[in-house]
Amino acid sequence: MEITLDKHSANQASIKITLNEADYQPKVDAKLKDYAKKAVIKGFRPGKAPISMVKGMYGVSILVDEINAILGESLNSYLKEQTFRILGEPLPVEKEDNSIDWKTQKGFDFEYKIGFVDSVNVPLDSSTKGTKYTIKVDDKLINETIDNLKSQYGNSTNPEVSEANDNIYGDLNAVEGEFSKTLSLPVAKLSKKLAAKFTGMEKEAVVEFDAKEVKNSEWSEAFGLTEAETAEAKGAFTFTVKNINRTEIAELNQEFFDKIFGPDAVSSEEEFIAKVRKTLQASYDRESKVFTEEELKKVLVEKANLDLPDAFLKEWLIRANEGKVSEADVENEYPIYAKQLTWSLISNQIAKDNGIQAEHTDVIEKTKEMVREQFASSGLGSQLEASMDMFVDNYLKGNEGQNYMNMMTSVQNEKVLAFVQEKINLTEKEISIDEFKELLEK
Repeated sequence: MEITLDKHSANQASIKITLNEADYQPKVDAKLKDYAKKAVIKGFRPGKAPISMVKGMYGVSILVDEINAILGESLNSYLKEQTFRILGEPLPVEKEDNSIDWKTQKGFDFEYKIGFVDSVNVPLDSSTKGTKYTIKVDDKLINETIDNLKSQYGNSTNPEVSEANDNIYGDLNAVEGEFSKTLSLPVAKLSKKLAAKFTGMEKEAVVEFDAKEVKNSEWSEAFGLTEAETAEAKGAFTFTVKNINRTEIAELNQEFFDKIFGPDAVSSEEEFIAKVRKTLQASYDRESKVFTEEELKKVLVEKANLDLPDAFLKEWLIRANEGKVSEADVENEYPIYAKQLTWSLISNQIAKDNGIQAEHTDVIEKTKEMVREQFASSGLGSQLEASMDMFVDNYLKGNEGQNYMNMMTSVQNEKVLAFVQEKINLTEKEISIDEFKELLEK
């Protein structure tokens, strides 16, 4: 057997494997003898058929199977000996004439295409700079949150006369034509001039207005019209009031506190505000942690400057998912795949170089955290903890075990990123929620 490597570029190569009769024939002969011992062929007692007849019936299929087995084992062993890192899987190169004569041919040549990266090197020192973001929960954010909660958990009423912040349920009709739609209209989303026509209205009152008085955005955001309906909205309209819905602002009392945080979790306005602050800070700490980590990934990916074998990987993705994806699909999704692959290579290399491992206990604890977050607002605290092991076990066994592998990868990434932050030049930066939103939009 002869195996040769031909590098076409810095990240793509071909491997040629040449087999002669001595490489495969002993295994083929052994398999034929085994078949002959078990073969049941008409006219012969079991295991007594001539070896020549067994060879005629099964020889080619046995030869193909044995050669494929030798190729797979030899290729894998050869690749393990190399210093470069294989990406995807080797792709067989089909001969133009597909000229293999399995009955008479003694020597065989096979070729595979491979994609690889020579090395992954990310210096984790002061030359690598990153930013650790912390979102500041200020009084403005707390007050806005409490105001939203007071509106959300206020009592709903149906007053006789409409006001500026009411939702008016009714029928919208074009004066000319057949357009008609029943909807709930949030008056606060209308311009001040138009909103005035909808305030002070009683049930069965009819509001008249012209399409020119309505901004394009108001047709969709307030009246809930589709793009097609908005394009056709012309001329005079009427709106017949059928009901008025109003949400009264909730009072800061024990009943309200219990609705938000559960019975007797807080017992005063001061405790409530402190609890809101703590809850918000915990939530934004999670968000800023995720954002910081994603930004660090970008820094490390840029620092590593890996040259991926893009053409090879695109071909491999198409062939590995034959019939499931098109070339256009791969072209559209490849940039995301390439970023994920690059980060995976970096993370695995840092973990390998520094002995970082995701332990089974880490996976269990992270899954428990996930379950607790999912049930955070359910009020099932004690019952949840009592059944936690069952929830965790069911989740990790799900998706044919892929959930476990995904969680292990997530744990490793967290450990790697925590290690990175200890080694690089990391600047801590406190930002407001508005500044955070601006960063997300970039």
